[in-house]
Amino acid sequence: MTINANTKIAAILKQEPAALEAIISISSRFEQLRNPLLRKLMAGRTSIAMASKIGNCSINAFFEKLRPLGFEVNENVAAAAAAPATPPPVAPGAVIELDVRPAIAAGNDPLGIIMEEVKALEPGQALKIINTFEPAPLIVLLERQGFTSHVNVVADDLVATTFYKQAGAPAVEAAPPDGGKGWEELMQAFKERLQVLDVRQLKMPGPMLAILAELDKLHADRALFVYHKRIPVFLLPELVQRKFDYRIKEINEGEVHLLIFKA
Repeated sequence: MTINANTKIAAILKQEPAALEAIISISSRFEQLRNPLLRKLMAGRTSIAMASKIGNCSINAFFEKLRPLGFEVNENVAAAAAAPATPPPVAPGAVIELDVRPAIAAGNDPLGIIMEEVKALEPGQALKIINTFEPAPLIVLLERQGFTSHVNVVADDLVATTFYKQAGAPAVEAAPPDGGKGWEELMQAFKERLQVLDVRQLKMPGPMLAILAELDKLHADRALFVYHKRIPVFLLPELVQRKFDYRIKEINEGEVHLLIFKA
């Protein structure tokens, strides 16, 4: 396999699983790739160039580690263009700041917190995320939701990334349109074509992994009905990315039903 700066980490791992340890050895920041949930979510969106920013290392560091595993390297391909250098204008007081460094230091993935803040943004507002590295996969994810971003590298271990919600951008939880059908109408439509999954007893990241595994084998004319304990914030952007539509019905605290189907 020939790789370049824009090759996705997922493609590398699919070609050679042993590359996981090689990549982790480049930077301690890649230890999160051991988590199967984060690996499933991020590896498909993260290129070598993007990962080099996250790990505060060079693109060549990846090439040097991967060559011994049989990968050919094309150094003539330039990394994809970065985010615009000039941020859009934002009214004073319209920037909401979120420091995710404490969550990361505690070993927690801050994606859930970030997505909750993103969902609450109004057009004209912006969310500034304080981190120790450029959150390249998050930038890609939110760009697909209609956001623009601006990265300010304050220091080697201090990066401020601001996300701007543009007028007319879809809601983050919005899935591809299906004609506006509601919960009851869809439940009736899929009445005889439901596949049921109960993830309430699974520990994180079990629920999301179980749901994605079921969706991988779900027939296009069927729907997946899920019993869950909470709204799966981590899962929703992934459903949109995979072209699934969904509906959520909160029964009470600690009980949520999901209906997931092809858009």
